Amino acid sequence: MSLDRKLGQVLSRFQEIESLMSSGKLASDEFTKLSKEYSDLTPLAAIIREYKGAQKEYADLEQLMNDPAGDKEVRAMAEEDYYKLKEQLPELEKKIHVALLPKDAADARNAILEIRAGTGGDEAALFAGDLFEMYKRYAQLKNWTFEVMEFTQSDLGGLRQAVVEISGRDVFARMKFESGVHRVQRVPQTEASGRVHTSAATVAVLPEAEEVDINIADADIRIDVMRAGGAGGQHVNKTESAVRITHMASGIVVVQQDEKSQHKNKARAMKILRSRLYDMERQKLDSVRAANRKEQVGSGDRSERIRTYNFPQGRVTDHRINLTLYKIDRVVSGECLDEIIDPLISEDQASKLAEMSW
Repeated sequence: MSLDRKLGQVLSRFQEIESLMSSGKLASDEFTKLSKEYSDLTPLAAIIREYKGAQKEYADLEQLMNDPAGDKEVRAMAEEDYYKLKEQLPELEKKIHVALLPKDAADARNAILEIRAGTGGDEAALFAGDLFEMYKRYAQLKNWTFEVMEFTQSDLGGLRQAVVEISGRDVFARMKFESGVHRVQRVPQTEASGRVHTSAATVAVLPEAEEVDINIADADIRIDVMRAGGAGGQHVNKTESAVRITHMASGIVVVQQDEKSQHKNKARAMKILRSRLYDMERQKLDSVRAANRKEQVGSGDRSERIRTYNFPQGRVTDHRINLTLYKIDRVVSGECLDEIIDPLISEDQASKLAEMSW
């Protein structure tokens, strides 16, 4: 399908919805459904109208510029505007292409963030703690809610593992690019000789699943209750409030013990389990879609190192797009994390655009 035909279809549908919504003949549920579609199409329709207006102006200027009977001064002004517009049109067309890209259905969802210390012992746990604080601060800057569901400290105050629910606008759309192995190079606090060590932590970002997405039957899981442990400074319960849920088919195990209520721990564990199963299904679909094309950025492959934080050199390098920033303190504080995420989103869009035919 040609681009012009596609744009015509979008505008036609947008105008049809406008007419239906203003008719006063829709039932409440129909109106609600169309309102959502209308809201989704509104920014795209605005870009299309801007683009079509620019195309018409471009054609009019070309006609004025090439009119031998026209006023010389008018022709000169038309020529100047013509070449300015000629430079703007490709950018407008790119905006339309990006707006037309298929949306990831999970982008608007909240996210479950999981951070775990990797290779490197105590230093890896300290680095995992730094990543936890980075994402916590980033969430604050975005006005997102950052709710800790699980937090296990190491002996030196680092982080063995944490699970966090992040809620807000476009959380998964931005956070999904953080999934992978994060590597740090620095002199550990525990290193007396001043040698630089390399350690790692893993980050997984899952779109939060609703019950309607993943139906988990009672027969699919085994639930064990136990007393909460006291390792890492956590409270020790005399009651059996900790919950371990095992999903039999996948082998996924989720343990929750941070709440004193068994009911709350079970609810949290089920939320994490649903999100992990939902992410597993998304990964299967992604694998099928990627089988005959180049693997795209943000595919969620957590087996590869995605980023290195080199403290002696003050740099952060994202290996997926070969981007290096010499502002490590501001990245780790969350302040400049967007300077990595924005190019990742742009690269993802570019790779998808390269696959589209209009």
